[in-house]
Amino acid sequence: MDKHLVAFLLLDVAVVIVAARIGGRIAQACRQPAVVGEIAAGIALGPSLLGLLPGNPTEVLFPTEVRPLLEALAQIGLVLFMFIVGLELDMRLIAGRERSAATISVCSIVLPFALGAGLAVALYPSHEVVGGQRIGLLGMTLFLGIAMSITAFPVLARILTDRGMQRTPPGVFSLAAAAVDDIIAWTALAFVIAVIQGGSPLAVARIIGLTAVYVAVMFLVVRPLLRKLLAWRERTGRMTPDVLAVVLIGLLLSAAATDVIGIHQIFGAFVFGAIMPKAGGETLTREILERLEQVSVLLLLPMFFVITGLAVNLAGIGSNGWWQLPAILVVAIVGKFAGAFAGARLSKIPSRQASAIGVLMNTRGLTELVILTAGKELGVLSDELFAMMVVMALVTTILTEPLLRLVYPDSVVARDIAAAERRALAVGTAARTMIVVADLDADVEELLGRHRRAFAAGAGTDVVIAGVLPSAPRSERLELGVPLVPDLSAMASAVEKLTDLGSRLAGVGSVSVLCRFGIDPPADLEQMAANAAVDVVVIDTRCREMAAAITSAPVLVVDEAPAPGVVPGVVPGAAPLVCACTDSRSGRTAVFLSAALAQPSGAALTVVTASSRRRLAADLAPLAELGVQVTVSTHSDLLTNPGTLLLVPAGAQSVTAPAAYTVIDHTGTSEQSLSERIGIRFAADRAQIAAAPTTPTAPTPVGSTSTAPASFASTPTASPERH
Repeated sequence: MDKHLVAFLLLDVAVVIVAARIGGRIAQACRQPAVVGEIAAGIALGPSLLGLLPGNPTEVLFPTEVRPLLEALAQIGLVLFMFIVGLELDMRLIAGRERSAATISVCSIVLPFALGAGLAVALYPSHEVVGGQRIGLLGMTLFLGIAMSITAFPVLARILTDRGMQRTPPGVFSLAAAAVDDIIAWTALAFVIAVIQGGSPLAVARIIGLTAVYVAVMFLVVRPLLRKLLAWRERTGRMTPDVLAVVLIGLLLSAAATDVIGIHQIFGAFVFGAIMPKAGGETLTREILERLEQVSVLLLLPMFFVITGLAVNLAGIGSNGWWQLPAILVVAIVGKFAGAFAGARLSKIPSRQASAIGVLMNTRGLTELVILTAGKELGVLSDELFAMMVVMALVTTILTEPLLRLVYPDSVVARDIAAAERRALAVGTAARTMIVVADLDADVEELLGRHRRAFAAGAGTDVVIAGVLPSAPRSERLELGVPLVPDLSAMASAVEKLTDLGSRLAGVGSVSVLCRFGIDPPADLEQMAANAAVDVVVIDTRCREMAAAITSAPVLVVDEAPAPGVVPGVVPGAAPLVCACTDSRSGRTAVFLSAALAQPSGAALTVVTASSRRRLAADLAPLAELGVQVTVSTHSDLLTNPGTLLLVPAGAQSVTAPAAYTVIDHTGTSEQSLSERIGIRFAADRAQIAAAPTTPTAPTPVGSTSTAPASFASTPTASPERH
């Protein structure tokens, strides 16, 4: 065998990779995290399935001499995974909800720990002998309690991401609680391992003391040093191999240190990930995850799955398994759900959302396998109990997604997101304009200049600034880790930027900010527009493809390029508007929006129509009463006048000149008449003018070509646009 040892190792690695990829794809097709299929594939390669075939193919494929090499690869994969778990732990997740997160987390640990400990007492007589030696009840009790208390943060984050629940109340609170849960559970695990490994009180005290020194060094010395990685990465503009090498060296040394101390290498890997810089390090975190996915998901973690599977023999579960396995499942599911549900209700979270939190906190996944593997190595879990606990980890993870859809269906997710967005809107009574900003790469000053016409379109209305951040499709997301915290941080940064942007807008009513991550930005934008009940959506022409999906409000597509002949800044005033009116829904909406644009800026408005001038002039009479020079004409050559801003409805075949504004109206509601829409839009302004003392002035006739008011430029060719 020694002669072909390397060949067997390479063959085994290839087989394991194939099985893991197939298992992961099957799991994803069944709406399960890929890790579920990979764990199942590892079990299938062991004595539970492959080993049952004639000739015991498991022993042939994985001979005794090769298994230590596979175990070594598995340990490295395990260390990398625990580093990822720590890397994704960010206490910013609990900001503003510390008390609720702590309540949910503590309840979701204490109750399952107590039930697990009680179950251990009942199971102990059947599993007190491990490897020919009698184990202590205390070690088994403590370990089973911890195993029942764990929540798999990576799997939980994956499920939330796949269902778009990150900003729903259950998503927010379960993420925060899982973050606290990680700290408590892994700290408790380190203590339990110290108790089991130490044996005597003096030895336990020694391990705990060394662990305290190790943690102090990591947080007080190593953590500040790691922040220098951010400056290093910024100087190079990317994560170089040297930066990644420093991270990997620190990770391996940290894992080795805790192994020497006696609290297992997984604790050192977790702590090193936890102390990695989070604030300002979102890009570095994402790049680390992307690099580690290639080597860990494809190569190392599958080795851990198969090593676990080789130790699981479902056929070998004894006669007591008929009641022990159901008891383990009941304790695991009921304990975690009831604890998290109770904690959520104590935090005054509604019952449906509390149920969703209970389901989410019940997921265990690969994290549970890490705990169980540590227990098996410590000699506190028999082969039979280990197999049943692995089944429990798999079953609870599989149940999470369908149970979550049952207690918190997609319709409720959409309703809660809509409610959250409505709560974010400022109270206002004016018309509401949604201005879409999809290019959040620039700073605030650049955005103000880049979208000057779009922001000017919100004058005189309540403004909702909408940010749409694209997210990778499910098929393109990382399998090993979900960079959820960088995404949430990017959203927080976007909201902060949009809020700053809104504070600088002049001439508007209230300003609100909405922001979403999504794989389908047009659909997200349509939902935001519907939730906010906006009257018009303003969007840049570079994102015009998104306008076709919006049916809840008309869309004003803005071309920010200067119109031909318009020279901003030469003469004070507003560039005249010329609107092409067609006999269509979009054509009538174009006239209405041209009036809405002209009134706040004081721009002269010319409407070119092929139908009745008299009817259109009567519809626009309220605008003329507000002092806006309004002209209705049938001369199409006015559409090409230099120095004007052209507004056209979509599909206007006769218009060939470049348009500053294009109107798309795909709303499905019954259409109001143009006179009604204009009357409602300017009713408050007309009432204000009527209530104010005025001096008699000659009215400006609608449909005439009279001179504009003195504050306006009388010569359109010299008139710039004003924002």
